[in-house]
Amino acid sequence: MLGVTNPSRPPEKRLRFLPLPSEALAALADGDASVAEKTLGVALTGYFLTEEARWVWSYRLGQIENDPAAAEWLTRVVVDDAPQAAVGYAGFHGPPDASGTVELGYSVDPRWRRRGYARAILTELLARAAAAPGVRTVRATIRPDNTASMATIAGFGFAAVGEQWDARDGLETIYERPAR
Repeated sequence: MLGVTNPSRPPEKRLRFLPLPSEALAALADGDASVAEKTLGVALTGYFLTEEARWVWSYRLGQIENDPAAAEWLTRVVVDDAPQAAVGYAGFHGPPDASGTVELGYSVDPRWRRRGYARAILTELLARAAAAPGVRTVRATIRPDNTASMATIAGFGFAAVGEQWDARDGLETIYERPAR
């Protein structure tokens, strides 16, 4: 029936992934959202200035300084056009490696969690990886106690392929799936 929505299916998310130029990343890393907000044209909540987020911005800024071409792969602010709100940040940890593997990462602002954003973001990242020439494998690394992230990737074809120790996050399970 026209005009009737299916209550069991959440509405489609209209997400945009907005790149952060170096000056915006530097401002966010310093705890000042104003430059990024002017660049993006959207307000950022305190979530984008948490200790974890500030570490991400600083780390990504260093990556861009070392390899400016990496910027197209790195973390972006995710905006939902329906409420015109920044709902999180997501991207890849860098360009594809020599074997064609990219590792994805995403984080949803707590005020927007449990509304389908993580799955919508993951869907977009997987589509981007599939469309990129040379990308053969998509990787996600998740701490064993992060049940929310494991639930998010469930149903997307990821398989556990090993473990690694991350200096910041500790023990992580490595999940991979073909890009296409």
